[in-house]
Amino acid sequence: MYKDSRIIALIVAAGTGSRFGGDIPKQFTKIGGRTVLEASCAAFEKSDVIDDIVVVCSEEYLDYVGSLLSDISKLRAAVLGGAERQDSVRAGLRALCKKSSVVKKNEIVLVHDAARPYLTGELIEKVAAAAYESGAAVPVVRPKDTVRTAEKTLDRNSLFSVQTPQGFKLDILAAAYEKAYADGFAGTDEASVAERAGYEISLVEGDYKNKKITTPEDISLNEIRTGAGYDVHRLVPERECIICGVKIPHETGLLGHSDADVATHALMDAMLGAAAMGDIGRRFPDTSKEFEGISSIILLEKVKSLICDEGYSIGNVDLTVICQRPKLAPYIEMMRETLAAALEIDIGRINIKATTSEHLGFTGREEGIAASAVCTLKR
Repeated sequence: MYKDSRIIALIVAAGTGSRFGGDIPKQFTKIGGRTVLEASCAAFEKSDVIDDIVVVCSEEYLDYVGSLLSDISKLRAAVLGGAERQDSVRAGLRALCKKSSVVKKNEIVLVHDAARPYLTGELIEKVAAAAYESGAAVPVVRPKDTVRTAEKTLDRNSLFSVQTPQGFKLDILAAAYEKAYADGFAGTDEASVAERAGYEISLVEGDYKNKKITTPEDISLNEIRTGAGYDVHRLVPERECIICGVKIPHETGLLGHSDADVATHALMDAMLGAAAMGDIGRRFPDTSKEFEGISSIILLEKVKSLICDEGYSIGNVDLTVICQRPKLAPYIEMMRETLAAALEIDIGRINIKATTSEHLGFTGREEGIAASAVCTLKR
């Protein structure tokens, strides 16, 4: 359906966030280890339907945004915004139209508030599809609370709360904005501007999780999740014994497709489990040459990036390593430091314990090493 279309995400990030407070605008506040703006851009970056991303920001942060989003491959430009949101959207639209000598009817723009970092790929696709079909579409949700004016209670069944991204054929929205400025009209969102210009707006079912961050309270209610992981690797000659990224001197080492870091593998499974994102076997299959002999700390950093992309940050980690030998006590602090650096969290959030199985079972016979992990995530 989208093969003949160019779909552009226009992300508005020029606001000062006065209601949020603080020393920096809310779009540059960090949640889950990255800024709100990064999280919003990441959703469009991952979407298969998005071709280009343009960010509108204030002059003060223009260079910073370019540096902050340097890893966003779809980013085409950071554009200078205006005094009000409507001015910023207009500046972005003019930049898009200037890039195209002729604005094609099948070019679609999705205008999104940078302060909505919990956007999903599913919602992006729904809005893009509706805009492609009808020319103008916005996501909405029904209010959960009773709404009233000073005089009376309103019928909640006839009311909607409007979200972003709001999708339009580029020529439609550009023309609507120019008409609004010519008439001196100031709309509260793109839909109101397009509607006033005579265009019909299609409503798309939104997502209650796609909330806008306006005050600090909007990011203070964390979702807490817990995951558990377990792994086992055999001890064999002529292999290194690497646990939590630390090479432990021993006459045998751990056998596996990667470096067989049993404790780090258990931790990765715990993190993925907490985020309901599968396991390391699915993410890093042992049939892939890409991961043959790879350091598990590199894989851990990849897992950390994956969960951050979903808006999670790490609460704490508790690891238990079960082996008769080697003795791990002298290396535990180094292990904690290695994991803390890879996860970019304070070492005080990481606990590592080593225990034996009293010569019982395969660990007691020194045939292998086992590890279990528990991890909490916050979103």
